[in-house]
Amino acid sequence: MPELPESYWRDSISLPSFPKLSNDIEAEIGIVGGGISGITTAYLLAKEGLNVVLLEAGELLNGTTGHTTAKITAQHDIIYDELISHFGEEKARLYYKANDEALQFIKRMVEEHEIDCDLSEQDAYIYTDQETSIPKLEKELEAYRTLGINGEWVEQIALPIPIKGAIVMKKQAQFHPLKYLNKLVQLFVQHGGKIYEQTTVNTVEEGDKPVIVTKDNHRVTCQQVVSCSHFPFHDGMSLYFARLHSERSYVIGVKSDKHYLGGMYISAEDPKRSVRSTPLSTGEELLIISGESHKTGQGICTIKHYEALETFANQTFGINEFSYRWSTQDLVTLDKVPYVGHMTSDKPNMYVATGYRKWGMSNGTAAALLLSDLIRGKENPYQELYSPSRFHADPDIKTFLVQNVDVAKHLIEGKLEFVRKTPEDLENDEGSVVTVNGKRAGAYRDDKGMLHIVDTTCTHMGCEVEWNHGERSWDCPCHGSRFSYDGEVLEGPAKRPLPKLTSS
Repeated sequence: MPELPESYWRDSISLPSFPKLSNDIEAEIGIVGGGISGITTAYLLAKEGLNVVLLEAGELLNGTTGHTTAKITAQHDIIYDELISHFGEEKARLYYKANDEALQFIKRMVEEHEIDCDLSEQDAYIYTDQETSIPKLEKELEAYRTLGINGEWVEQIALPIPIKGAIVMKKQAQFHPLKYLNKLVQLFVQHGGKIYEQTTVNTVEEGDKPVIVTKDNHRVTCQQVVSCSHFPFHDGMSLYFARLHSERSYVIGVKSDKHYLGGMYISAEDPKRSVRSTPLSTGEELLIISGESHKTGQGICTIKHYEALETFANQTFGINEFSYRWSTQDLVTLDKVPYVGHMTSDKPNMYVATGYRKWGMSNGTAAALLLSDLIRGKENPYQELYSPSRFHADPDIKTFLVQNVDVAKHLIEGKLEFVRKTPEDLENDEGSVVTVNGKRAGAYRDDKGMLHIVDTTCTHMGCEVEWNHGERSWDCPCHGSRFSYDGEVLEGPAKRPLPKLTSS
């Protein structure tokens, strides 16, 4: 297993760099977030002649988009029977159509601009090896038929594993997301768009001309503001932290002597096993195997998730080279449908896109298409479906209560935890919750023996963070904020770093 996490997508391409914002500017549209939603929205608006500025806290495509499995599909696990049950056939059909249109948009972009991004059409399968899962797959297939989705039941798949059955959604796709989006970045800049990296946004001053305020106190005055950051950078009294929960998933990239016969696969059962391949420049194939999802900051030692995927890969394909491992964080809404549109109903010039539930390639593109229409005053059939202001008594209330009881549980447990370990007990490259001067703290001793000690109280709402050995980070079990080993913010909703401490 590789010692440190690294995404194949990030490692296999050189991306352009852009300057940090160093002065106050104005633009018609200010977009925060340099992933698939932000870049696609920026491109679509700049193409229409609008003056667009894109701000990214770190580097472009280094968040969830750079750590995806990169399936472009409307098959989002077992979802359509549930959508019909909760929202009715019409909205379930709209959800499918929105994601199918996103797939067709990507295909058109690749063809029109001759983008070399390893795009290939693939069928997408949900399979089971358990008799107990057959009824829910059969119900999902019936939902396909009700909604007019091109799918069928199959008894066998191309993976070398025994199954009880599977359903397939035909003519989906996969690609190299960064090769694709790198071209959209180029097109955006050609249309006059401006990009600023290493530009963290702290807040937005609301009004007729909202002002984006950066960490360095530079100001971007806009007519309209779009939050395409992974977690919304501005809440606007929408309580997104209580209406979203974060999950981490794990990915490995391995080589095998067995020839991969194509297709994209995901298991019906937990823990999930997702499988696809991607071509390498050497002519070989890299198997991309993912799964092992859990709430951020909760569960077993994170390195165990990589080991579980390694075991599955070795038993299924045989590993002759373990090339990559990485993880990603995804946000899930109360009803599993993303929040895309006006941040709140009374703020017509502020927009948000979040909550893609691990299916960001299609959902993120669908979000960009919707946002582009809304900003330009065009009608869009998916506006109501994705509206962030929506509320459904079932399942929203149940999910809201369960999530926030879980938050309260972890808040209390963290405060009551009794810790015996001290910073002096740590070996090189070891992190742990420790006691410093009689109080709970977090310590990491790097591979050179230097200690990094931080306050473990999350700067968002005061929960106690936990050590993530697989990523060398401090993760909050309440709302998913993540911090580097020395306390810097990696993922929101937290905006301030963990205070650094010293041991006496």
